[in-house]
Amino acid sequence: MSDLEAPLRPKRKKVWVDYFVKFRWIIVIFVVLPISFTLYFLTYLGDVKSEIKSYKRRQKEHDENVKKVVKRLKERNPSKDGLVCTARKPWIAVGMRNVDYKRARHYEVDLSAFRNILEIDSERMIVRAEPLVNMGQISRASVPMNLSPAVVSELDDLTVGGLINGYGIEGSSHIYGLFSDTVVAYEIVLAGGQVVRATKDNEYSDLFYAIPWSQGTLGLLVSAEIKLIPVKEYMRLTYKPVVGNLKELAQAYIDSFAPRDGDQDNPSKVPDFVETMIYNSTEGVMMTGRYASKEEAKKKGNVINNVGWWFKPWFYQHAQTALKKGEFVEYIPTREYYHRHTRCLYWEGKLILPFADQWWFRFLLGWMMPPKVSLLKATQGEAIRNYYHEMHVIQDMLVPLYKVGDALEWVHREMEVYPIWLCPHRLFKLPVKTMVYPEAGFEYQNRQGDTSYAQMYTDVGVYYSPGPVLRGEVFDGADAVRRMEDWLIENHGFQPQYAVSELNEKKFWRMFDADLYEHSRKKYGAVGTFMSVYYKSKKGRKTEKEVQEAEQAHLETAYAESG
Repeated sequence: MSDLEAPLRPKRKKVWVDYFVKFRWIIVIFVVLPISFTLYFLTYLGDVKSEIKSYKRRQKEHDENVKKVVKRLKERNPSKDGLVCTARKPWIAVGMRNVDYKRARHYEVDLSAFRNILEIDSERMIVRAEPLVNMGQISRASVPMNLSPAVVSELDDLTVGGLINGYGIEGSSHIYGLFSDTVVAYEIVLAGGQVVRATKDNEYSDLFYAIPWSQGTLGLLVSAEIKLIPVKEYMRLTYKPVVGNLKELAQAYIDSFAPRDGDQDNPSKVPDFVETMIYNSTEGVMMTGRYASKEEAKKKGNVINNVGWWFKPWFYQHAQTALKKGEFVEYIPTREYYHRHTRCLYWEGKLILPFADQWWFRFLLGWMMPPKVSLLKATQGEAIRNYYHEMHVIQDMLVPLYKVGDALEWVHREMEVYPIWLCPHRLFKLPVKTMVYPEAGFEYQNRQGDTSYAQMYTDVGVYYSPGPVLRGEVFDGADAVRRMEDWLIENHGFQPQYAVSELNEKKFWRMFDADLYEHSRKKYGAVGTFMSVYYKSKKGRKTEKEVQEAEQAHLETAYAESG
């Protein structure tokens, strides 16, 4: 058996859950989609209501809501009440990891009112937003002004708070880094009720660098100031098909945005946006985009594709046509390009509704797509949830750019999941070592894509049912994820914690660095008020006893071993 051949697996005996999942589309069409559309519409009306208010009024409401949060925190009795959590229901989170920690006794703080854009400052090039503001809301307000956050995540339902405390990436991250790298200030309510503004160069700079990836375990984020960049009305997108083995596909992907001469900061050589989709072990499509004016897009002979219309082919399938018709160029309205994967949830929509990509469905019901991930989770039940954990993969592998080929071969061999999404991002060398950090000495290696101040990484997005599951073979999803996590640790990679994780505490702190995070936990009083990031990310139900034991032992176990 060659290195790329997947191991032979026996056939798996079907159980009742298989049939329930197969016909789950009935519930999705008649229950989830109508409710999702209603919620999307009500959210839109709320956004419109917010936009009508002046910035002054929004700020006044914000200040009042912050005072309520402070009051609620100060009312907590540490000896009687549980650890602090937001009042958001466990199933509402967009990530696939269910919020099991909320099943233990906890002390709720309601942040549901924090969903307003507080200011768009075109002079400072800053948007100040509350944590429940989502990407669709920001792009709807900023793009008509020819402004945009430097990093806008593809799914418009993702929130500012989730992208900061968790993980956020987009096709511009090869220039600007992750979403959290574009934040210039955080407004945080600390455990004791103090409200502080943390920046990279004020007295709370340690907190500023510790917030990303902390999952809200250092304090409660109530607003953030996010960098804006000037944009144009359209994205000029080039689709380039590539055929070869996985290592050759990986190199073509690297070449699409990383000049071989090392001139990585030259805008004439580096596109504004980068994205690649690997459709199978021998075929991929590399996409590069550059902002374009309305005048350029509407020149005679240019093709404009309004991908945002509900009846349009799903974006990943549209891109796949380049494999047959060859390289082509088209212009997409900027905001529609930003949210190109929203309607089909990348390609997960094909599993949820197998016929939703057909022309008749898109035309008749495509306007109701996508189903809200939170509602899909709310209607799945424990058996379905466990089935998806075992028979389905939704993971992102963040790996150094030069190891993308190895990562693709690993995924093919161990999971056989296609399509695979590739999106590059910079991992900056910072004044302090944060939870995620570049390899030591990367700046001396002169590798393609790297600069003296940042190492280029890539998100290898693995989202779909593995090949063995589609063929009806035995597949152990939990074991596959454990092996993926081991591979990431060995190769200085990282696993975003929105996904289901099998990491134990020791391995968690081998993957991530604990020092700054633990320093900030102690300095700002988070210990005993907020649960630790490992505990919050840990898979499975938690008891109150586990909460207490985890807090008491947090300095005596894995953190000491990670040193």
